[in-house]
Amino acid sequence: MAFFLETLLGGLMAGMLYSLVALGFVLIYKASGVFNFAQGAMVLFAALAMARLAEWIPAVLGISDPVLANLLAFIGAGIVMFAVAWVIERLVLRHLVNQEGTTLLMATLGIAYFLEGLGQSLFGSNIYKIDIGMPKDPMMILEKTFDGGILINKEDLYAALIAAALVALLSLFFQKTATGRALRAVADDHQAAQSIGIPLNRIWVIVWCVAGVVALVAGMIWGSKLGVQFSLTTVALRALPVVILGGLTSVPGAIVGGLIIGVGEKLSEVYIGPMVGGGIEIWFAYVLALGFLLIRPQGLFGEKIIDRV
Repeated sequence: MAFFLETLLGGLMAGMLYSLVALGFVLIYKASGVFNFAQGAMVLFAALAMARLAEWIPAVLGISDPVLANLLAFIGAGIVMFAVAWVIERLVLRHLVNQEGTTLLMATLGIAYFLEGLGQSLFGSNIYKIDIGMPKDPMMILEKTFDGGILINKEDLYAALIAAALVALLSLFFQKTATGRALRAVADDHQAAQSIGIPLNRIWVIVWCVAGVVALVAGMIWGSKLGVQFSLTTVALRALPVVILGGLTSVPGAIVGGLIIGVGEKLSEVYIGPMVGGGIEIWFAYVLALGFLLIRPQGLFGEKIIDRV
């Protein structure tokens, strides 16, 4: 029982990190109705900005406190992502208002390649380290309840708590604020939203800024765990089954989908993997997503689209 709970908790913590990356996809889709292929590049660019600023700030400003240096680096990287969002809206999205979804999709592909190239030009292509002070040593819990206790990685636990807090804030933002409701209106119909006075350009800037902050937090956490390298863009691929499972238009769906994928990967690898030779964790999420596409294409919480003729 203890081993099962240990595996389950590990899956839940991994699932929260998947949910964090998936949120970036959901945010952009809710505002523009297009799948953002640039999300992985945004995670990489944000992580590169923070890692390099964390190196440059102590040298330039003479700051010896690592906590203060990381805080300033996070703020600086956030400003960088706001600037990126503004430039994307100004130079790309503003000229594509009311265009077909395919056009916007291709635009996000172009943005992805541009951010990858710009990141390499500005920050270099080496592997960088982000140290935000999260402890990496494991800890034992429930030792009195279970023989030997349950082993938990502190870094994974802290990362999951950070992701959960951000997810909760974004959920409140979408449900309780006028801007959040405007974002949903823009996603439903660009022209109708504009006709009632919703400024489409400003809404897109806001949502890309929010997605940039989400990418920054995701990049910070994944960079701390894996190191900041250009393969970090593939983290977004791990979130694709999450948005398919939860639904492209649902913030709660991103949470639930991430938890299901995280737990499913861990449990299948531990309990089914030995029977088939292992490797299930690599493809489990994609097979599950494929099954959902066949049975419920809109996902668990997605809105079912009915075209009337």
